[in-house]
Amino acid sequence: MQFTYYGHSCFLVEVKGKKILFDPFITYNELAKNIKADAIEADYIFLSHGHADHIADCSSIATKTGAKVVAVFEIHEWLNKNGVANTHPMNTGGKWQFDFGTVKCVVAQHSSALPDGTYGGNPIGFVFTTDEGNFYYSGDTALTLDMQLIPGWAALNYAIFPIGDNFTMDVADAVKAADFVQCKHIIGVHYNTFGFIKIDTEAAKIAFATAGKTLHLPAIGETIPL
Repeated sequence: MQFTYYGHSCFLVEVKGKKILFDPFITYNELAKNIKADAIEADYIFLSHGHADHIADCSSIATKTGAKVVAVFEIHEWLNKNGVANTHPMNTGGKWQFDFGTVKCVVAQHSSALPDGTYGGNPIGFVFTTDEGNFYYSGDTALTLDMQLIPGWAALNYAIFPIGDNFTMDVADAVKAADFVQCKHIIGVHYNTFGFIKIDTEAAKIAFATAGKTLHLPAIGETIPL
């Protein structure tokens, strides 16, 4: 498995030869100005919720690549109405066997509306179990006791958490979330993109290290092994 970071909460995981893109927000992210959204290849696009900073490049990338978009039912319907036909609807608590592994949708405590104001359903996170390893992407979320259920579904190699505060968990809550999901390797996302979510990255790494965990903060465009 490989993880490539495209800035904010957008990243790509390659597993079993499949390229799985998450929450594509590139074109409007000034920090990702060296990343070209139309050059990204994807077999799947997973959306945690409908906010513009997680879905802005979804339609264009899906149209160009033919990727299957996986999202809650309301976003699936909205995409279908807006010209993206290759979708797979899911919702909280459900799971599905894809050709790369199994995905379970889990609770995320946040909000969700689509860029045109359409209701975006409930935000969700995803637990991936594959032959190459297991990981959890929480999506935008507060710390929630529901995270304690996740070790019962998968022994995680990595977890991807927002750490920017204000709209989501802060670093301290993300450290606690790592305890809940019983994972020592965390990849931080949803930080430093704009003023509301600026953080001290070195202090964040120290907070995780003090708790006996490792916070990975790959540079935009960087690929790391999972």
